[in-house]
Amino acid sequence: MRALIQRVAWARVRVAGETVGAIDRGLLVLLGIEGADGPEDSTWLAGKIAALRVFSDREGKMNANLAEVEGRVLVVSQFTLHASYKKGNRPSFIRAARPEQATELYEQFLLDLALQTSTPIETGIFGADMQVELLNDGPVTIFMDSKNRE
Repeated sequence: MRALIQRVAWARVRVAGETVGAIDRGLLVLLGIEGADGPEDSTWLAGKIAALRVFSDREGKMNANLAEVEGRVLVVSQFTLHASYKKGNRPSFIRAARPEQATELYEQFLLDLALQTSTPIETGIFGADMQVELLNDGPVTIFMDSKNRE
């Protein structure tokens, strides 16, 4: 499971011109699920994101997590995070999970993250053509991969 995490001043996702999810200060999480992922990947990734200390504390140091700043989370499914570009110029998405498996793990991740952060999670619509708008704060952008737990 891969996540591209952006600290944002605000973010929103639209489908067919209608806003379906929006947050103020918090984290925008673009989430990609691959065929080899399972529930343990969801649990690990949700825990890391919930504890991620990327917000300024009282002394202005990047040392506070979501709970400490009462931040929100917007999660958007993003199968293209599993693009392979080794051959040619057209990316392959063969490693991305099939929709049946990905939907189940996406829902599990949302539940895991809500439990870890104790905050409602805003989302896009899984599999939809979405437009994401955000104001990246910092900018702070972090990539995590549950298969490469650095």
